[in-house]
Amino acid sequence: MQRQVIHTDLAPAAIGNYSQAIRTGSTVYLSGQIPIDPKTQKISAASAEEEIHQVFSNLRAVAEAAGGDLAHVVKLTVYLTDLADSPKVNSIMAEYFSRPYPARVAVGIASLPQGCRVEADAIMVLE
Repeated sequence: MQRQVIHTDLAPAAIGNYSQAIRTGSTVYLSGQIPIDPKTQKISAASAEEEIHQVFSNLRAVAEAAGGDLAHVVKLTVYLTDLADSPKVNSIMAEYFSRPYPARVAVGIASLPQGCRVEADAIMVLE
């Protein structure tokens, strides 16, 4: 099995021992993105909405670096520290994804890295 490491400076650098994404065959596994601004490497979002936009923006940058875009995402997992933010995710997600939407799960968790409110990872298939 050949694996290709995907990296872009248009998304935050990995904080730990992982890659932004790995491609194997036509499948790309995008690591979780939190709302870090790739220019500053810091969370600068003040609201949940801003964090959600930054997360999807970061995912889009990694998807594009892999040779695709968010339309190629088949599975999306969103992690929220407050499930009351789910309607915000739904609304903002429609700005980044179009029909047919990817399969998705939203998971409520106690905390996320660097005190952020949202993280998302994805699986993308390229034809």
